[in-house]
Amino acid sequence: MTRGKGKGAEGGKAGGTPLRELLRVGGGGRVDLGAYDSSAIPAGPTDKDAGRAATDALAGPLAGLQERLYAAGTAGDRRRLLLVLQGMDTSGKGGTVKHVTGPLNPAGCRVTAFKAPTAEEREHPFLWRVEKALPRQGEIGVFDRSHYEDVLIARVRALVAPEVVERRYEEINAFERSLAEDGVTVVKVFLHIGFGEQLQRLLRRLDRPDKRWKFDPGDIEERRMWPAYQEAYERVLERCSPAQAPWYVVPADRKWYRNWAVARLLLEHLEEMDPRYPAATFDVEACRARLIAG
Repeated sequence: MTRGKGKGAEGGKAGGTPLRELLRVGGGGRVDLGAYDSSAIPAGPTDKDAGRAATDALAGPLAGLQERLYAAGTAGDRRRLLLVLQGMDTSGKGGTVKHVTGPLNPAGCRVTAFKAPTAEEREHPFLWRVEKALPRQGEIGVFDRSHYEDVLIARVRALVAPEVVERRYEEINAFERSLAEDGVTVVKVFLHIGFGEQLQRLLRRLDRPDKRWKFDPGDIEERRMWPAYQEAYERVLERCSPAQAPWYVVPADRKWYRNWAVARLLLEHLEEMDPRYPAATFDVEACRARLIAG
């Protein structure tokens, strides 16, 4: 991954390399989030105006591919796509959902925001509630937080024993492997925000009456545990980034760049899936003649 502040082409490639290749976390090696610049522009538009224009330009292609995916699903194509968004508080998971899914048809898009488990959910294995929220064939699913909370918060807050967290890494890998085998393209995005940028965003929430509803005094305590969370995310990126479901680290200090990058990643995966409209199962010309004849 490009970790500095290099500038690339607005189309999303640097030297002909797709954005997904630039942002992908390689499996098997150690991950140091301190080496990733949260304000970087690895490729694509280089300023806010260009970024917003580039994001707007992706709306049509994304909507078109979504329609093709949905249409293919009605004809039995089992493929679907799951976008997983993770990140520290204020990294912009909700904002990303709003900007990236805005152009999509709600009929073919399922968005799930995972909160603290309910009493019923705690009675089941941790993947139970995730399985219920998976996209159906032909759909695009978006998770605002996900099953990874069970190896992030659970690790930092010591909600379960360390050996349970270790076992969950393997359970998650097996789960995502089964999704891939069943036709689910899993796109996992870590929205990487800097410590200083998070402070500014939290302060803005306090400064603005229309944003205070987003602030929780508990955010202060969570912020004090920043190093522990960074380490927990590093372990997730190391342990759960196989070839069939890799992680992508998106620099998230610049909201406009974050939105463009996630939209671009989504587009690249849909283009690779290349869903097709199903062929007609009836005689088109005969139906045309019947309609004209009245």
